Amino acid sequence: MESFDSLAEIRRRIDEFKQFLSVTLRIANAHTVEFYTHDVWSQFMAVSPEEVLSAITSDNGHKREAELNRNEKSKTIFGFCDDTKRLVDTHDLLEAAKAHSLPGLGICMTRDELLQSLRENNSAPPPTEEGAAVEPDEFMNSKKSHEVQSMSAVVACLAKRCRVKQVIDVGSGKGYLCSFLSLQYGLQVYGIDSSSSNTHGAQERNRKLKKFSRVYQKHSKAAKHQTIHLAEIKPGENGEDILCVAEEDERQGLTVKSNTAEDETVPQEKEDDESLNLNVLSEVDPIVDRNSDPSKPDPETEDLFLSALSVDAIETTSPRVPTSELSPVERERRKRENLERKAQNRPSSDGQLFSPLTSYVTAKTELRELINELEDAVMVGLHTCGDLAPSTLRMFVAKQELASVCSVGCCYHLLSEEFDPTGQSNECSSDAFGFPMSRYLRDQSWFCGRNARMSACLALERVSVGQGIQMESLFYRAVLHVILRDHYSSFKSEKRVGNVYSKAKSFVDYVHRALRRLELEESKLSDSVIQGYHDTYRPRMGEMRAFNLLKVTLAPCIEGLILLDRLCYLKEQGDVLFSALVQLFDPLLSPRCYAVVGVKAPGTS
Repeated sequence: MESFDSLAEIRRRIDEFKQFLSVTLRIANAHTVEFYTHDVWSQFMAVSPEEVLSAITSDNGHKREAELNRNEKSKTIFGFCDDTKRLVDTHDLLEAAKAHSLPGLGICMTRDELLQSLRENNSAPPPTEEGAAVEPDEFMNSKKSHEVQSMSAVVACLAKRCRVKQVIDVGSGKGYLCSFLSLQYGLQVYGIDSSSSNTHGAQERNRKLKKFSRVYQKHSKAAKHQTIHLAEIKPGENGEDILCVAEEDERQGLTVKSNTAEDETVPQEKEDDESLNLNVLSEVDPIVDRNSDPSKPDPETEDLFLSALSVDAIETTSPRVPTSELSPVERERRKRENLERKAQNRPSSDGQLFSPLTSYVTAKTELRELINELEDAVMVGLHTCGDLAPSTLRMFVAKQELASVCSVGCCYHLLSEEFDPTGQSNECSSDAFGFPMSRYLRDQSWFCGRNARMSACLALERVSVGQGIQMESLFYRAVLHVILRDHYSSFKSEKRVGNVYSKAKSFVDYVHRALRRLELEESKLSDSVIQGYHDTYRPRMGEMRAFNLLKVTLAPCIEGLILLDRLCYLKEQGDVLFSALVQLFDPLLSPRCYAVVGVKAPGTS
């Protein structure tokens, strides 16, 4: 099993990204708030907003612009004029941006290619395919279901490949991925998170697993309503029968679902059982949580998932009439028998497959002091925030007991940078910065900038299909900045405007709310003066739209450099046998879709 690309090849690709970003990073680092106060469009653009929008949205626009600027190409680099440093050929910039992205370079493995590679030299049978016992689609949105099922299959294959049974999930949140891994694949999972609220949610879930009978009482009551919760024996991939709890409505469709999410918020319940909790986490600041999903699970749905999680494999029974052919009364009787059998056969020991842990850990933390039963393990992280993703890779390299790693990061704007000229990241030690990680980029003192890293979080695929940016809120904030400059002398404040746009009924209302938030005198400006600013800059809103779409176009390039730096870091380690970037998810469903995967050489873990 060899690395997908050599260290020399990855460094060559990094050089290509650096060359492109050395010219274009200025656009990504331009602050939208200062768009009008610094006249950003005139500073960077020698083309009209209409030309840019046409080139981005229309293939014909690409061709027309390329034809018009053919004679200027010898004087440009990536569409920018050598002399003025302004954009003169949008088509060239768009083509170069596409070429300097991970898909454009063709250096990423697909998920299927990774799974095939992991299985090639592994004599053990492949792990149970996802969905055999649990199908989480019904209890979470399509994004989370897609992420959890895709990643868990990879993690299970890594565990098989390395012949380990333990998984450490760094930044585990509410433990949904952990629960799916333990239930679906029988892996011993330790969830690691620094947020006590996340840990308490995972603890409460474990408490419910141990008190199965209480959950069953809820389901018995639910049988009196139209929706009936059922239990059914379903065959697993490994030949054993698995007891599944499902929900059937009037359409007679029996499904078994789970509720898993990397960023889903679960209502916190009172903690009354602290008997088993570990929970281990990250170098990310405890106040920084993952991106919250606006949808919250229904409590009854959560209970149904928890009851499914508490079901173990049971012995095969005699042939049974399909559940769909049973009457509601017979179905309820079958469910009651299965649940009673489960309660009788439940092991008396407190050992379980998922243990949530709360702790602040770094590459220097002794994991065995946190997990007494720790054996060789796979370390994973699903959408780990900011510096937590690079911290996960450092832990993998530093800890002998970690045989493999699968890390999907997010929130690049929260990364600390070692060579930040503003000194904002100087509080980190030299070996703890989020970027760069590799010796190759550190030797060159490479720096991106916070605004550029913020741009890297934009989702090109979603914008391309019409899921655009909230342009009006950005426009309001930029015009407010002009007002602050003109009437309040200093427009830099320790206080932030915050999200007042969502509550504002108009631009005038927005400005008044913002001035109150900044503790500035409202009476200094009349409503007519405020509205006058809006009317003056409204015709230039197209400039802001075109400029921000260019930022979105550059997002995959900046993300590509960050991820190649992480891959280069793994390839610089002598004991890492295999390392690759893998596209695990559909970018339309999950924009942060790339995983950094590493496997240590046999005998080093």
